[in-house]
Amino acid sequence: MTDQVLLDQYITDHISPEEDYLHELDRETHLKVLRSRMLSGHLQGQILSMISCMIKPRCILEIGTFTGYSALCLAKGLAEGGLLHTIEIDDELESIAQKYFLKSGMADRIIQHIGDAREIIPTIDQPFDLVFIDADKREYCEYYNLVFNRVAVGGYILADNILWDGKVVDPDATNEEQTRGILDFNELVQNDPRVKNVILPIRDGIMVVEKVAN
Repeated sequence: MTDQVLLDQYITDHISPEEDYLHELDRETHLKVLRSRMLSGHLQGQILSMISCMIKPRCILEIGTFTGYSALCLAKGLAEGGLLHTIEIDDELESIAQKYFLKSGMADRIIQHIGDAREIIPTIDQPFDLVFIDADKREYCEYYNLVFNRVAVGGYILADNILWDGKVVDPDATNEEQTRGILDFNELVQNDPRVKNVILPIRDGIMVVEKVAN
């Protein structure tokens, strides 16, 4: 094995274990779903859970459910009576996510929406304490602008894949639509005086954005 493989295994061996329902969801996703690498997975899931548990949000918005792994991790940190709204455009994934929401015992805290997030977000009549963006990279800036005024000062926005497999520093990739979307988003956040932000170089990169002003 390479040093990176050994290091990845060491990290996995030294973080809190994965719940059985998450392990089953990971396995079913890899067996049945195309582009299964889009699943958050154990390490990223633990980070999302810990962030959520530290914030204790009353309302979470997730843009991009996929098969539900990240939603389940984020939902662990909800305050008592809190809700997580998760939006997925691919209706073929709805039943898998729903199956594991039920298995986890958290189905009553998770509201699934199927459709275009840009149309659905305005219909959710709640402020958000935590937002997780992990959908079409070309639309990241639009998602950010849609949710920003709905997040209270002191709230957080997380965005996945902001290193985009290293393409953010590849001059030959800057004209690709998805890469351009990530680059534009990263610049938008970096130049927004209303936030503080940091990049966690975990997997494909997570941008953590704290709203500090309106």
